Amino acid sequence: MIRNEGVTELTEVTEETFEAEVLESTLPVLVQFTAEWCGPCRQLAPVLREIAREEADRIRIVQLDVDRETEITVRYGVLATPTLMVFRAGEPVKSIVGARPKRRLLQELEDVLAPADPNRPDL
Repeated sequence: MIRNEGVTELTEVTEETFEAEVLESTLPVLVQFTAEWCGPCRQLAPVLREIAREEADRIRIVQLDVDRETEITVRYGVLATPTLMVFRAGEPVKSIVGARPKRRLLQELEDVLAPADPNRPDL
């Protein structure tokens, strides 16, 4: 997976861990569909690590290698890297394709990062 020295690593999920780490998570989970050869994925990885640290109480962020985990990649219709897919209560609720600066990504994730409203079952 994509790594930077001295920076907290994101959890890598596989076919074996995807259900427990993503689908059964009590927090929303952002999955970065990535690949070693993907330049924009490398640019995005430090941004995701920062967000993962800063927003740990509101969202989990994990990585999935599209070359090794083709079944999951196909299951969710991922055609480009990086694709960021947010899962809540085991269902994909948002998909973002391409790298973004931290500020823009946080804006796009605002609705997912907002505390769940018990009166709104769609959140």
